[in-house]
Amino acid sequence: MNTPQLVVHRDKELMAQAAAARLITRIVDAQSARGSASVVLTGGRNGNALLAALGTAPARDAVDWQRLDLWWGDERFLPEGDPERNVTQARAALLDRVPLDPARVHAMPASDGEFGGDPDAAAAWYAAELAAAAGPEDHGPVPVFDVLMLGVGPDTHVASLFPELPAVRETERTVVGVHGAPKPPPTRISLTLPAIRAAREVWLLAAGEDKAKAVAMALSGAGEIQAPAAGARGRTRTLWLLDASAASELPRALYPPSLA
Repeated sequence: MNTPQLVVHRDKELMAQAAAARLITRIVDAQSARGSASVVLTGGRNGNALLAALGTAPARDAVDWQRLDLWWGDERFLPEGDPERNVTQARAALLDRVPLDPARVHAMPASDGEFGGDPDAAAAWYAAELAAAAGPEDHGPVPVFDVLMLGVGPDTHVASLFPELPAVRETERTVVGVHGAPKPPPTRISLTLPAIRAAREVWLLAAGEDKAKAVAMALSGAGEIQAPAAGARGRTRTLWLLDASAASELPRALYPPSLA
């Protein structure tokens, strides 16, 4: 694992724009190197703000959208098209406005799909989808994602891995059903920490004063069971993208040199 890197922006709008530009560069680099790119999206206000900024970015058309695989870190187990589903919000923010290959948009199952109300069966299906997409070079049950993005909750949760709940303790499965989440809706599907840590780069997004304590806790030595964000690390890079409010309770020693 690697030492987390921090980038602190003046405000959430600038953070979203800069993160979108950074993601475009990363996708284009991956497509140039390997022919395609693989990105795991996150929901929430920061994930959706990034997607909206990407949609208006001047360099948007540098991406070959037909050669991009999109996955999700978690999903609310709700009916297809529900406005609270991450995939519904992502389509509104960006996906319906770019020429993606539908076969490469890997949405997590909905509660009114073939698995009915069984999130564990839906999670097993998504794990099988990931395993089928993994090549011999990935050396594991999930593809080596180029970028995996995660929003950080005020309680330090990432994806739908909440402090102390069984999902954050999972060490074998790559995708699990989540029951009794403290944030509605209570039933969800989530990648686990082993799947998250398969990514080349993990980017954690946090903006706003309500995220400040969580950011400080996760970056100050807390364990991943108590602070799941602390366990989200990439193979080659772990990047925290923050606005000044979310960074406001960090120890000064952790600030990037330009802001210390």
